[in-house]
Amino acid sequence: MRAIKVDGNVPVFTQVPEPTGEGVRVKVVSASICGSDLHMLERGYFGEQIIGHEFAGFAPDGTAVAVEPTVGCGHCSPCGEGYNSHCEAGVNIMGVMADGGMAEYALVPARNLVPLPTGLDLPVACLVEPLAVALHGLDRARVASGDRVLVVGAGPVGLALGAALRHRGMHFDIIARYEHQRAAAEALGAGLNFEGHYDVVLDAIGTSESLEQALVSVRPLGRIGMLGSFWSPVVMGVEFCLKEVELIGSTTYTCKSPHRNFEEAGRLLSEDPAVARLLITHRFPLEAVDEAFAAAADRAGGAIKVVFEL
Repeated sequence: MRAIKVDGNVPVFTQVPEPTGEGVRVKVVSASICGSDLHMLERGYFGEQIIGHEFAGFAPDGTAVAVEPTVGCGHCSPCGEGYNSHCEAGVNIMGVMADGGMAEYALVPARNLVPLPTGLDLPVACLVEPLAVALHGLDRARVASGDRVLVVGAGPVGLALGAALRHRGMHFDIIARYEHQRAAAEALGAGLNFEGHYDVVLDAIGTSESLEQALVSVRPLGRIGMLGSFWSPVVMGVEFCLKEVELIGSTTYTCKSPHRNFEEAGRLLSEDPAVARLLITHRFPLEAVDEAFAAAADRAGGAIKVVFEL
């Protein structure tokens, strides 16, 4: 079958045997490139596995599903509470530590399959994963109605946060670097003229510069939700202490109902089709791996979300 692996820190198109063994055989329909994929490629994190942790497709019985790629043991206390990424036995992330979804088929534990709303377009359903990350980030930062909210960064994470805030009926301002990001953010209802202090600032970048902006913008005793990962060490100013700010890390999602973030993300996409039209800017077949990853890395060139269609 067709698939994408990594060779010498470079993603390459290849042919591999179809997967066999334990798990549900999912026919992948769409898979998207995450910003973390680009960072992990740079740092040589990938081994011999098929990459891709944002994907969706059909189960053998025809059910449309999104895939939670964080695979826990299913028995420990964190797994029981839905926090697969904090499994006491160690988390195993499909597409990072095990075979993922940039392929025609993937073997997935049954408990990691999330049925999608009837009628949701499968070629856009790979967005369920990044939208679930955004929704979890709102939960972690305790964003509530009435909060004044600022999003720092309008790349895929920042715009996913915008879509999540819109879904929950909350107004927000956003700091966007490029014109195409500003246009997408404005279409999501964002305010582009940020000013004053905010109850919650959501950092969707994860650098010293973005964290400094968050510290300047948050009110005393406010909250900063960190959804951008620190891929390099960051410097934090004394404002963090002087303002008595909460800095709240957030990654992945809650994987158990009634607060299963994938379920809410599926509803978001189904109820608001404009989100997919705004976020997905590029579509490629697996064979066009070079062009796809080049587009994803070129934020200034107009890319937001780059998707493989199978």
